[in-house]
Amino acid sequence: MQVFRTLWRFLVAIQLLPALEGGEETLVGGQAVLEGVMMRSPHAWAIACRKPSGEVSTHSEPLERLSEKHKWMGWPVMRGVITLGHAMSLGFRALKFSANVALDEIPANEKGKKLEISGWVAAVNVVFSVGFFIFMYKFLPLVAATELKRVNPVFGQQIVFNLVDGVIRIALFLFFIWAVSLWRDIHRVYEYHGAEHKTVYAFENGDPLETGAVQKYSTYHPRCGTSFLMTVMLISILVYTIIPVTTFWSRFAVRIALLPVIAGLSYEIIRFAAKHRGSLFALMTAPGLWLQRITTQPPTDDQAECAIVALEQAMAVEKQRGGELVIA
Repeated sequence: MQVFRTLWRFLVAIQLLPALEGGEETLVGGQAVLEGVMMRSPHAWAIACRKPSGEVSTHSEPLERLSEKHKWMGWPVMRGVITLGHAMSLGFRALKFSANVALDEIPANEKGKKLEISGWVAAVNVVFSVGFFIFMYKFLPLVAATELKRVNPVFGQQIVFNLVDGVIRIALFLFFIWAVSLWRDIHRVYEYHGAEHKTVYAFENGDPLETGAVQKYSTYHPRCGTSFLMTVMLISILVYTIIPVTTFWSRFAVRIALLPVIAGLSYEIIRFAAKHRGSLFALMTAPGLWLQRITTQPPTDDQAECAIVALEQAMAVEKQRGGELVIA
């Protein structure tokens, strides 16, 4: 039973991965995982997960900064696509590690082999997650908007059609993250998400990485993946509106093809807003901050400790690599 529960938590967490992942190449950031936190600096990453026994399991590695190897990967918009792709890959590895930590204390099978997330299980989860994302946030809203157009011609107007499509997409996203938050296991992931944000805030403000100092900070952070996803959804409404296509399948193709462009633009807006809190672009990220009332929850001291341990280990590897951080 515990095995299926862990696999289900792993699958749901993958669907939430873009909302849990935050940060960028030049900044400290992190991600909530199953019973733990992954922290990332420009040249290192580390993860700390609490085992069912209460012991904290850790892992850390150096990290290649892509824009230092290839200058074109540091160009505006392009850097967003590359960095986000890299972050998602790293986030998936962190989730897989945390799931295996949860499985580690489950008794071995008859052959004495420990249970773990195998390569094919992970691959199936990734394929399912991509399919779920396209179906839930691209296909379904487009179908609904198209049906409304048949009910009333006013919904066929370019601006109205894409506005309705966007509102439905956002509604589905809000419903999903709220619905899964009712499950205690995912609510705990949201608590670790809050622990990650609090710890990053403490680090950015030069406070000691201790639970007392960390816990005084807010769980809402502008560089959160939740803010990024909300920005993507708002920007996509504007972008789709200016593309002159009218048939169902051409609209669907545009929604798939322009995903990297919209992601890159949204990344730049989040990056700018994090450095200019009073700007107009910062107002665009406000809905994402509001949404963090769901995706981040106040952590316990034990959960904050995991985030602190992960960041300390990442910074230790960063120091060995001679990295220099630029705080937004």
